[in-house]
Amino acid sequence: MRKLGNTYPAMKIVRWLWKSSADNRLQAVLNTVIGLLDVAVSLGQVWAVKHAIDVACHTVEGDVIMAVVYIALLILCNFILSISSVWVRNILGVRAQNRMQRTMLARILRSEWKGREAMHSGDVLNRLEADVSNVVNFVAETLPSAVSVFTLFLGAFVFLYTMDHMLALIIVGVFPMFLLMSRLYMKRMRQLSRDVRDSDSLVQSVLQESVQNRMLVKTLEGEDLMVERLDDQHRTLRHRVVRRTKFSVLSRLFVNVGFAFGYLVTFAWSALRLSAGTLTYGGMTAFLQLVNKIQTPARNLTKLAPQFVSVFTAAERLMMFEEVPQEEQGEPVELNGACGVRLDNVTYAYSDDMENPVIKDFSFDFKPGTCTAIVGETGVGKTTLLRMILALVKPTSGSIYIYNKETEVLVTALTRCNMTYVPQGNTMLSGSVRDNLLLGCPEADDSQMMAALDMACAEFVRDLPDGLDTMMSENGNGLSEGQAQRICIARALLRRGSLLIFDEATSALDPQTEKRLLKNVLEGHSHTVIFITHRPAVLEYCDASLSMERVK
Repeated sequence: MRKLGNTYPAMKIVRWLWKSSADNRLQAVLNTVIGLLDVAVSLGQVWAVKHAIDVACHTVEGDVIMAVVYIALLILCNFILSISSVWVRNILGVRAQNRMQRTMLARILRSEWKGREAMHSGDVLNRLEADVSNVVNFVAETLPSAVSVFTLFLGAFVFLYTMDHMLALIIVGVFPMFLLMSRLYMKRMRQLSRDVRDSDSLVQSVLQESVQNRMLVKTLEGEDLMVERLDDQHRTLRHRVVRRTKFSVLSRLFVNVGFAFGYLVTFAWSALRLSAGTLTYGGMTAFLQLVNKIQTPARNLTKLAPQFVSVFTAAERLMMFEEVPQEEQGEPVELNGACGVRLDNVTYAYSDDMENPVIKDFSFDFKPGTCTAIVGETGVGKTTLLRMILALVKPTSGSIYIYNKETEVLVTALTRCNMTYVPQGNTMLSGSVRDNLLLGCPEADDSQMMAALDMACAEFVRDLPDGLDTMMSENGNGLSEGQAQRICIARALLRRGSLLIFDEATSALDPQTEKRLLKNVLEGHSHTVIFITHRPAVLEYCDASLSMERVK
């Protein structure tokens, strides 16, 4: 995966933003239309105010009441457009953000798992929340706003030009210099913004780890250390924000001085013309309004620079998700009956340590209907072996096959439907017992769920306050480790796969419950079972054992 410090070419980011905006284009079009109508109303108000003043001063003929009615109608239109804009932003904006988050999460979940995560989960969450929001807001709101802002700028300039050629040219004459400065501004601001976003991700990582591992922190009396780590990240974040703010303030000061000079020139010019009798009071008011209509969008256009920088930074951070290859997609390859798994001269090494493989030239046949215990000291590659069988990681060399009496195919993500996996530890999700069980089989009914719970020796669910609908917090808080582990086993047993893989999955069970569970699972030999275990009771129920040793 690309390192955080690297950047993508600007055109590649633009193409990615265009591609990613497909679900946001309706909102973008509506916002653009509303913005353009608002420009027309805004310029209409300038004309209406000028007309009303000139009528009141008897400079031009007309009805004062009707002139005021024109202004009132334009104000009403402005209210309607404002309400429409809020409605579009709040309704369609939420939908657009939800769709992009869904797309990004789906890509992450369906991507290849390399065995070692390249990004901290806190950083990933930060990107899915803050960066997705940044991109959606830019595409759906900022760009349409830029169109209307530029239209207002152009319309106000044409209006002013029809009234006074020289003044209009003087007012816009300073903008080429601003455009020249913007290139330097964008380059520097892009780096500063990227530094701030990276620091923000590190802050969230510390917060997430501290909350998730609160019990560990408390038992190690590490509260002060974790708070100090957060303080360190906060200091770095503040330092980077200060650097970005200083640069931004100096840039805006330079721009605002130019705008202030332009306004003073306009006021002096219109005052001299009014004094000379070549300009009406309404005309002077229109001059000042038009200059404001020119300078306000021009000022807003200069503010687009940091927004462009921000969205480019956010896009880069999201584009990194797309660098991870996707798992093979397609129809699951489901084999009938009990399946076996055969490994032929398999070697596996992490990509950053190819000279020291975890597993080397390993061969073994887990035959259909058998129960095998994998034993060995920590670090010999037992869990890595299971991950290869589950197609979570690919062998560096060699092949893995899944087979039955009729056929044999290479193990891929598409053969995972034949497997049921129970990892070590507590893997309960927040929600109800039912929600957790349905993750194993979304079509399961109550009777099937209760049957799986009985097989996993989790009959205690019947006695819970709300049975299957009993709610639990993160990691099954409120249940014992043994209870949570049995529900996790029941969840796995709901799957149709005939290959059962247990990674220390009975470690939290007492010996009597463990023996009952093993008897229930192994009865009938309808499954091929693989255990990683150190428990004597498990070894007694296995047909064979596989002893793994550290690669020398």
